[in-house]
Amino acid sequence: MPETTNLDVVIVGAGFSGLYMMHKMRGLGFSARVYEAGSGVGGTWYWNRYPGARVDIESQEYSYSFSPELEDEWVWSERYAAQPELLKYLNHVADRFDLRRDIQFETRITAAVFDEASGRWTVSTNTGEVISARFCVMAIGCLSVTKDVDLPGAETYLGHAYHTGHWPHEGVDFTGQSVGVIGTGSSAIQSIPQIAKQAAHLTVFQRTPNFSVPAHNGPADPEIAARWKANRAELREQARRSAGGFLSMDTSEALAVEATPEERQQTFEARWAQGGFCMGAAFADITVDLTANAYAVEFVAGKIREIVKDPEVAEKLIPKTYPFGTKRLCVDTGYHATYNRPNVTLVDLKETPIETITPTGLRTSAKDYAFDSIVYAIGFDAMTGPLGRIDIRGRGGMALRDKWTAGPRTYLGLMSAGFPNLFMVTGPGSPSVLSNMVTSIEQHVDWISDCVTWLTNHQQGVIEATVEAEDAWVDHVNETANTTLYVKANSWYLGANIPGKPRVFLPYVGGVGVYRVKCEEVAAKGYEGFALSPATA
Repeated sequence: MPETTNLDVVIVGAGFSGLYMMHKMRGLGFSARVYEAGSGVGGTWYWNRYPGARVDIESQEYSYSFSPELEDEWVWSERYAAQPELLKYLNHVADRFDLRRDIQFETRITAAVFDEASGRWTVSTNTGEVISARFCVMAIGCLSVTKDVDLPGAETYLGHAYHTGHWPHEGVDFTGQSVGVIGTGSSAIQSIPQIAKQAAHLTVFQRTPNFSVPAHNGPADPEIAARWKANRAELREQARRSAGGFLSMDTSEALAVEATPEERQQTFEARWAQGGFCMGAAFADITVDLTANAYAVEFVAGKIREIVKDPEVAEKLIPKTYPFGTKRLCVDTGYHATYNRPNVTLVDLKETPIETITPTGLRTSAKDYAFDSIVYAIGFDAMTGPLGRIDIRGRGGMALRDKWTAGPRTYLGLMSAGFPNLFMVTGPGSPSVLSNMVTSIEQHVDWISDCVTWLTNHQQGVIEATVEAEDAWVDHVNETANTTLYVKANSWYLGANIPGKPRVFLPYVGGVGVYRVKCEEVAAKGYEGFALSPATA
């Protein structure tokens, strides 16, 4: 039998969440260790190295706020940091706080089983190691399990095949190649302009067009950096209390339905020129009122028609089946203009669906295509996928994936009834992917750290969400989502991209600030909605 490692806390994942969680646990005096499947830190920025991979929130906001010294010493080079710089930043954090000595790389957690007698988790790895821990923290990210390629014939393809979520670390040179990209989601919208610059010819296969707005990326503005540094504490606190967890969204309280056509046009133009997610916050009613949303759709459609020279291609690129912003709004650099290149072709899969991948390329209902390389930009099994990959078993041997057959059930997105002492960072039922992830990660890690400390100081061994609190929170998450237009799109927010996945709105749309207040109130009331029990001998 393998020797058992005893810890206070097992942390799964070494991305933004896992690194900060380790730093907090060590500072509080708990024995903890991070287990990471990759060979380095970085999480999503370790795995996603596809061409053009870049953050879609301004760099100074998409960063840790827990250390003023860290913020003072790190200088971002671009308005929106690219993957190599983000990975460099996270490696700097790991080194600066000496975190690597408590991270075990190339080790995947395969199972976690709760022992009711001891009140501890038995955690197993793919290397045969067994860990006994009082607490288990799933810091595995919301977009860390890629969607499988489910196209017939994929295994017969003889060329080079790549998935944007598993990009070769050494990079890929498409120079002189005929390349096919399947998908037009966020990773495709970022990578297509870069691949087009190299490939002899690029064919993009689009099933559903996505709304995308310009980033207007460039070198970091020294004036913005100076203003941010001078007012950082105040600005960070404002972000924590905002709807999205970041201030560059520039949320407006004005209503599109009450504005004149001239006012709407002027506002949209200003937002488009500013770039980034602020376009989605131009008016307060865009995400809740179809009439207001239609104004945004009309404006963006007009921009696409201005940019794309071929009217037929432009029309194919304009989303017409769901409201603006109800799928993840993409932020791009030259995406629509790429279709003006003579070496780029767009294929509408609604008109001519893919029938099979072939040894030389793929076949649609209209013709055969030959490619040197195929890029699958087909996305992720979001939010629940990473947890479902691990065999997590709580009270009575209940498997988490079985409990969640009809959709995830959590209290605050932090815990699930029947799974004591198991915490989720930015889990389903929390703002997570509808927010600045770093803001939400820090809030969750701080809450979990305070909770673990409180339990220890009060001689409590086990904390568990009650079924009643969980049911009420799930109802609240669903009711809040149903007041918005998000539920009118077949998006990965609803699990619609994964065949057989239950159609449930996964994140909490009520806003980061509102959610934070709720979490603070729960803790202030002695962890209301949670059942507590004393530590065993």
